[in-house]
Formats: sequence, C-alpha cells, structure tokens
Amino acid sequence: MREWFKNIGGRRIGKIACACVLTFALLFSLCSACVAKKQPDQISYVIGISQANMREPWRLVLTQEIREEAAKHSDVRLVITDATDNSEKQIADIQKLLDFGVDLMIVSPCDVKKVTPVVSDVYQSIPVIVLDRVVEGYDYSLFIGPDNELIGKQAGKSVSQMLNGKGTVLELCGSSASQASIDRSEGFSSIIDETGDIQVEQVHVVSESRDSAEDIVRAYGTHLRDIDAIFAHNDYMALGASRALEQLGYEDIRIVGVDGFTGENRGIDLVRRGIIDETITCPTGGREAVQYALEILQEVSGVPKQVILRSHSVTKENADAYEAGLNRSYEEPDKIIDVGYAQVGTESAWRLANTQSIKTAAKEFGINLIYEDCNQSQERQIEALRRFIEMDVDVIVLSPVVDSGWDEILEEAQEADIPVLLSDRKVSTKKDDMYMTFIGADFLEEGRRAMRWVAETMEDPEECVRIMEIEGTVGASPSEERSQGFKEVMQEYPNCDIVYSSCGDFTYEGGKQVVEEYINSHDWDIDVIFSQNDDMALGAAEALENNGITPGVDVKLISVDGARSAFEALIDGRLNCVVECSPLLGPQLMKAIKDLMAGKELPLRIITDEKVYTQENAQKYIRSRKY
Repeated sequence: MREWFKNIGGRRIGKIACACVLTFALLFSLCSACVAKKQPDQISYVIGISQANMREPWRLVLTQEIREEAAKHSDVRLVITDATDNSEKQIADIQKLLDFGVDLMIVSPCDVKKVTPVVSDVYQSIPVIVLDRVVEGYDYSLFIGPDNELIGKQAGKSVSQMLNGKGTVLELCGSSASQASIDRSEGFSSIIDETGDIQVEQVHVVSESRDSAEDIVRAYGTHLRDIDAIFAHNDYMALGASRALEQLGYEDIRIVGVDGFTGENRGIDLVRRGIIDETITCPTGGREAVQYALEILQEVSGVPKQVILRSHSVTKENADAYEAGLNRSYEEPDKIIDVGYAQVGTESAWRLANTQSIKTAAKEFGINLIYEDCNQSQERQIEALRRFIEMDVDVIVLSPVVDSGWDEILEEAQEADIPVLLSDRKVSTKKDDMYMTFIGADFLEEGRRAMRWVAETMEDPEECVRIMEIEGTVGASPSEERSQGFKEVMQEYPNCDIVYSSCGDFTYEGGKQVVEEYINSHDWDIDVIFSQNDDMALGAAEALENNGITPGVDVKLISVDGARSAFEALIDGRLNCVVECSPLLGPQLMKAIKDLMAGKELPLRIITDEKVYTQENAQKYIRSRKY
C-alpha cells in the first residue's frame, strides 16, 4: 500500500486512483492535510499524525506548526486524526493510520499508559515520534517535548523579580490531573519557596480556558486587593485574568503566562500590547517533529532518542527579537569548525568507546577536534578550557569530572562568546544559561530501570531484599542521578533496602575493593549488587569469586553501560542485568555542533537511546556491540 501510494520506482498514480485513496481516508474519519498542490507522483513521504485532541489551543498551534513545516516540503503529505481526548478512539486511529500505509507516525498521546503498548507495536514496523507526553519505555524513534518543571521555575524567577521577593501570588493552575500543570507548579514553588516572603494561593481552572479564568478572577472581587501578581499556566488564562482585572479596576497586578505563541491575542501579542507582563514559551515541537521525521526517513546520522525543548522568558523589551529569531534562515558556515574537547579521562571501556565515537564522528562531519585527556582531574579540565578560549575555538565540549565548580570558567567562555556543550555528564551552575545543551543519557531512568528489573525478578514479593550499591565518582551526575532513580522506584517496595553503599570511582579495581571491604567486615548477606557501571560490576564479580561466592547465582549483579565485556559476563552467567548507557555520542554531538554553527537554537537536552539486556537476550545483541 505504502509503495503504491508513494509511486516509488517512477510509476504514476492516476487521478482516479488518487481519488480512491482520499475516499478511503475519509471513510476512516481521517483528516487528510494536503500541504502543497503537487502531482501525486511527486510524493516521497506520507506522515500520519495522531493528535490527542483538536480542542485545546496549545494543540491547535501544534497542528498548525506541523502543517506549516510540512508545507515547506512539496513531496510530503500529512494524514491527521483527532482522538477527541478518547484513548480508545486514538488507539483505533493509530491502527487506521498504520493500515493506511504511512511511512512515519507522530503521536501525541491522550493517556500515556493506554497508548504505550500501541506505540510499541507500531514502532516494530515504522518509525514513531512521540510529542508532549512521553510513553513508558523506549519503544519509539524519538520523543520531543518541553520541560514543564523548568518552565515553572522560569515563571517563579520572573514573579520573584517583579515583586522584589515579597508579596502574594494567585496561581491559576490547569486541571489537577494534568501532569504539565503539576510539573509547572512544582517548579514555580521550588523558586518561590526560596524567597520566604512570597505567599501563593492556588486555584485550578479545570477547562484551562480564557473564559473560566476570567470568571474565577472576577469572583475574587475585593480580595484582589491582597494580590500582587498572577501566574497563569497558559496565556489564554492570563488573558482571561487580565480582562477580569480590567473590569474590576485593578491596574497594578502583574501577570505572567505560559506558551508564548505568535498571532493575535496570543502570548507574544499580549506582551507587546501590555495586556500581560511576561510569557514563558512552551514550544509545541511541531516544527521539530517534521524536521526530525524527514531526517529519520532519510537516515540522517545523529538523530537522538529524546529532545527536550528550550523555553524563553519573553517581555515587551525582547518580544520583537524573539519572534524574529523564529523566522531566521540557517546557513552552514563556509569554514572548518574548530572544537575544543575536554574529556574526563580513560577510566573505563565505556570512556574509551565514547572518545573514539566522538573522534570518528568529528572526521565524518568535517570538524577539527582539539582533544584533551584530563585524567580525572577537574583542575586539568579547567586548564584545557582556558587554552581553548585562548585559541578562540568555535565551540567547547566538556565531559565534566564532577557537577560543581564550573561557574567561573563557564563565565569566561561566555565573555569570549564561545558556546559550551556538555557531553555525557551535567554540571550545576548558579545561572541556567551557562551552557548551550546537554547531550547524553537519562541517568535517572537508568537507575529506575535497574530497580524495576529487581522488582520484576523477585521470587517472593514479601521477602526482604538486601542491596549493595557500588557508586561511581562522588559528585558526578551519573552517580547521583542513577542512585536517585534507583531509590525512587525502590520506595514502592518496602521489603527492599540498600544496606551498604560505597564509591568505586567507575573503575574495575574500585568495584572489586568495595566488595572485598564488605566481605572483610561483614558476614555475606547481600542479595543484589547494583553497580553504576560495567567495570565496577566486573571487579565486584571477581571479588565475589575469590571469596567463594558465585556472581549471578548467589547474588544478583546489575550494572549500567553495556560494553561487550558486560555482554560476555551476561552470557557466562556472571551478570544478571545490564542497563544500557550508550557511549556512542559522537554523531549526535557533531550534528548539534553543525546545527548550532548554522544558527539553529539547540534543545535544552538531547538524550540518547538505551535498552535493558539480560542473560536471556545477551547472545542476540552481542554481535552488534561496537565497544
């Protein structure tokens, strides 16, 4: 069906056949969006869109942006469905799109839990891009969405500055069932709570509409005398609040909204006209979805697994510049890009593979890579960054040894107008704009996956499970977040307990030493070892064997990374589970650098693909391991 519709191989589709196809689509209640009037034989790709609903203003903008971006490509056709917020209908829509023969599907889920298995099934046959709400697991090609907690934090900072850290805020939240609204409130509260002198009154606007917000604010009446600012979870509610204030004669209450869309009576327009004071942008990902869809279909190297989009604070002062940036054109630089790269070191097989991937990708992308091995030293990394600044490189890439202590050198890079990208590990900084983007794994999810495997393999759910945790480098983001994710899931299982935790510094000898120290000071009573990388897990396995304890049998052994040596240990039965953290970041990193130098705005985070491997499936995948 798909090959016939696209007319691959030069076969022409007649007008009658084309009409039949469109009639077929209508019979299945599908909205076919013809983005450009071209002859049918010029169609290269058919993209199916399963939209959660066409009622919310945010989703209407999402659909509009998808259409506008697709219209730039005359060989692309869209087939769009509206689930009307009904999960059963969305599941049926997805199946109809699949039967229709689309080449790629874009899904914005109504209910994540219900839609997850359906998306997983579709992913087995065609690429799937998930928007807005990420489905469980990694059975999709790409997820694109905003960071709603960060949006809340940005709103909190804006309100705090407006009120000089003192006053009362009316927060117009969305539905209490909306995860986006929950995340925005948590982010907002995390900033407001730091001030100590700002009080917040929360009201849920279930419909999240302009009219409902207007009615609620108007009902406050004279109580509005005690309100200094309003934080509305979308610009439509912000507009409703503004209308109510105008009717009641309150002119001094500041208003911050969320969305930042262009067009009449949308966020940017409201800010320009002074109707609201500020909006925090919440990008839909519609444009990016079409762009990445074409890259996936054309098998472009470096397409990530997750893209977390960047948000901006837009005021009357920067509204014109922000909107102009949305419409700017992109051109690749006509010179070789110089990139300074400060690598952690060579502490593990993972790190060696990571370095090789980046070096290889730099050559393939035509980028001049200036490489520094900093041998686990933050001081050496800072020295390397200062050399890169003196050399006036175009971009700096940092894989930080630890999270903290980077503000000064990152400020120096900012002053030199040299963008910094983080690879593999994150940093904690005083300001949010100290680096351009993070490219790497979801360390929290890696920890969660490890503990989920423990839970799934418990023979007796009531039996006490004693766990040893072998941590990586102290202060490194993989160590802290893997531990956090593991413990987050472990809270659901009160019979599981981490009885011993110690640092192995991501090295083979470190993992071995942790186990030996425990054996020398305790009677062996550990059921599960959670090691935060393969090298430490293999060192731990050797220590167990040296003391007559059989790894993989007497104690379950879980590691994170997925190097070939870990797969061999799975096959031999010495490891039980390996959570993947791919070191092959080179293509994604170099693509991001190319995009940045072409003038594109980079996402906030670019997350790579990951899987979970066990003794049962290790043999199937070991041949494909490149490290």
